[in-house]
Amino acid sequence: MQSFLMDSKMTTMQGVFYPTGYSFLMFPDAANAEQAARELEAAGFSDQDVLLLTPRVVLKEIGKIDGESTVELPSVGTEGATVRKYIDLAREGHHALMVKTPSNDDTERMMEIVRKLPFSYGQKYHMLAMEDLE
Repeated sequence: MQSFLMDSKMTTMQGVFYPTGYSFLMFPDAANAEQAARELEAAGFSDQDVLLLTPRVVLKEIGKIDGESTVELPSVGTEGATVRKYIDLAREGHHALMVKTPSNDDTERMMEIVRKLPFSYGQKYHMLAMEDLE
């Protein structure tokens, strides 16, 4: 498991967070996020492809919020609504994992593990669409 580092491949041309080929999962606390990461790596996901994000990182890097600012992102469609959901959960202390899941098989293999743990929210980023993960 690695710490998250934002790069330009993870955003749209407008700068909105959109990491195509990844799933983004939020967990109620660090322990569950870390447990999911360990189980994903044990199931064959590379430690390079499982990224941990603390609430602070979600707020600062994805939400573009510094500290406990109450500034809200402008509405930019589904992507903006999703980022606002991440912000709301991060403010409640939720941690996140970003997992490289380029194929449907990878996504299902990941979800078989994640469904066993209490996760709060999940999205899969496809080339032109986002998918709710349940």
